[in-house]
Amino acid sequence: MDATRRPSYLAAATAVLAAGIYSLLAYVQWIGLVTPSWDLAIFSQLAKAYSTCSPPIVPLKGEGFNLLGDHFHPILVLLGPVWALWPSPKALLVLQAVLFGLSAFPLTRLAARRQGLGWGAVFGVAYAFSWGLQPAAAVQFHEIAFAVPLFAFALTAHLEGRPRAAAAWAAALVFVKADLGLTVLVFGLVMAWRRPRGFMVEPLAVERMRRRLGFGLAIWGVVWFVLATYVILPAFNPGGEYAYSDRLAGLLQFFVPAEKWLTVVMLVTSTGLIGLRSPLVLLVLPTLIWRFIGDVPAYWGHRWHYSAVLMPVVFAALLDGMAGRPTLRWRWLPPVLAAATTLALGPSMSLARLTDPQSYRGTERWEAAMAVVSMIPEGSTVESDPVLMAPLVPRAEVYAFQNDNPAPDFVVVDEGTPTWGPEGPPPDAAVWASQRHQVPYELLFDSAGFQLAGRVDLG
Repeated sequence: MDATRRPSYLAAATAVLAAGIYSLLAYVQWIGLVTPSWDLAIFSQLAKAYSTCSPPIVPLKGEGFNLLGDHFHPILVLLGPVWALWPSPKALLVLQAVLFGLSAFPLTRLAARRQGLGWGAVFGVAYAFSWGLQPAAAVQFHEIAFAVPLFAFALTAHLEGRPRAAAAWAAALVFVKADLGLTVLVFGLVMAWRRPRGFMVEPLAVERMRRRLGFGLAIWGVVWFVLATYVILPAFNPGGEYAYSDRLAGLLQFFVPAEKWLTVVMLVTSTGLIGLRSPLVLLVLPTLIWRFIGDVPAYWGHRWHYSAVLMPVVFAALLDGMAGRPTLRWRWLPPVLAAATTLALGPSMSLARLTDPQSYRGTERWEAAMAVVSMIPEGSTVESDPVLMAPLVPRAEVYAFQNDNPAPDFVVVDEGTPTWGPEGPPPDAAVWASQRHQVPYELLFDSAGFQLAGRVDLG
């Protein structure tokens, strides 16, 4: 084996391993009917629309709702061809697994080149299964799946002294999520401010190019943040405004509760501490600021997908912090500390589910759920609880009970979901649907907690 290619082989193996394990997690969740939120179904409806070159109308958000009025994520048009090839929410789950795995490739390769294959492998595994990526995989597909590899390739290119490539990768981040424009701003300023560590001499022409690209990238990020937040999102939103502006609690709440400080500590230890000497750590600030001034508890901690985009940043900062330092005696410490941050969470991490043999077996509830799905004719309209929303998307137009919807062809009620609150689910889905929509329904299926009611007048 060519020694110069060994870092690439190691990086590729790490990427494939991560993609495979996250795909396995997706499979286990799918057959276990694990449904953290509606989001997989929402993005499935978007992908289904894009696959027919239609605007991203998502009935789950409301009749005729254009998802570009909810979040700015034009990069998701890439889901259209994916859905056309594999029209299933499972395609989105596997795609996210592949994107997370892909992000491990450039960072692991750089770590192996700088620190050797052994510690490069430790670094790669610590990153690929880090505490920010595991929960992101567990809460299923979100648009940030595209941001993670873009960050990884942009930051690696910067550390390798390739400013053109770094700017190109980073520029695409503005099309993933509106707030990432501010992160692109910070990255551009960091690029313009100083060269990567380990480059003692930088030709004047390269320095000038790096500075020009950095300042240009900063302007690009600001322009797209303003356009997305104040022009594009309000234009598509039914209320004519940015949908999430009311979720900001203010600066007075920035430092509480303590859960926010735990997130900060975990980010610091994930840099291996030495990464704090890298200006790349500044890239975490835009994301942390909007999360910590938000009034949504899910923003503050590590159990959702909000820290996924920070993982390439802190691990790249670790590599930058180690560059140019004598590492023969203690080069093991930073990657081990980064890995220990995830290991300290132990069984609470998402991948722990894969150690349970029962996770790989279908249950009576799974069989009943698939029976319900099979009874829905292609092209029907369905009102459903969250658990079956995503499986129903390929064959039907799916609505949520929480919205005022036109009377659907079918209504699915799941007794096992907390959607119904303290009153619990209706004892008879047909009676409940008839009263809700003022048209007659009949009960077609009732097993393992699932009820399916169909309209009588469509006979």
